[in-house]
Amino acid sequence: MTSKAAIFALLSLWGVDAVATLPAAAQDTSTPATESSADSDDGDDLTDRVWVKAGDDQSLPGVIKIFLSDGTLVQDSCWETHRLSAWQKAGDNAVSWNEDGMEIKADIVTVSADELVLKIAGMDEERYTPATVPYVCPDIPKG
Repeated sequence: MTSKAAIFALLSLWGVDAVATLPAAAQDTSTPATESSADSDDGDDLTDRVWVKAGDDQSLPGVIKIFLSDGTLVQDSCWETHRLSAWQKAGDNAVSWNEDGMEIKADIVTVSADELVLKIAGMDEERYTPATVPYVCPDIPKG
């Protein structure tokens, strides 16, 4: 999946109908068997899906992470500008990515078709579930 596909995923997540007019080149449907990626394990549940942060913290709703198989990490939320970063596997049960010049390391506590749990260094565990389609950001409480 390319960066164009990441933009397509974000636009689809935001419910933008104009994505149907994107050129066919933006729709990468072929994946060569020899393609190198950040995570090329077959049957991997981590990559190429939209993960929405789960939990009780509704003050910051709609946090998403998308670990694309081409090594691009898409991060977004209902209240913040999206970010594209390079990511990589840092062992069998760990990932890392770069944010503003800092390497962020996270242990993969659990990854399955239904759940992703990351333990980011120095922070509590973050729990994610696959996004349902369609997905609309929840209303942000005005306080």
